[in-house]
Amino acid sequence: MPNKLAGQRIMKSREKQHYTREALAERIGISDKYLYEIETGSRGFSAEILCRLSNALSVSCDYIIMGEEKEHRGMENLISALEMVEPKYRSRMREILRILCEMCASIRIQ
Repeated sequence: MPNKLAGQRIMKSREKQHYTREALAERIGISDKYLYEIETGSRGFSAEILCRLSNALSVSCDYIIMGEEKEHRGMENLISALEMVEPKYRSRMREILRILCEMCASIRIQ
């Protein structure tokens, strides 16, 4: 039963981030058949695979195994999203984030 629930959480996270099973499997270095077996709960996985899945999906190991997400992963999710921005747009993103930070700071002061 625990493998099945963990597999469902992996699949939901993968789909939420618009990964195909093949793309995620390639990213973490396993076969898409093995990932399918993990997602359906018919096969377990090692701590190493758990860590790779956690990093690739930007979720905690706790979330995959127990269904509990830790708040500190929010920053990692933000970094992961920013890494997807094309390099030519990164300076614009930095400027936008700087402006947002200034706006947040001014709201706190008032």
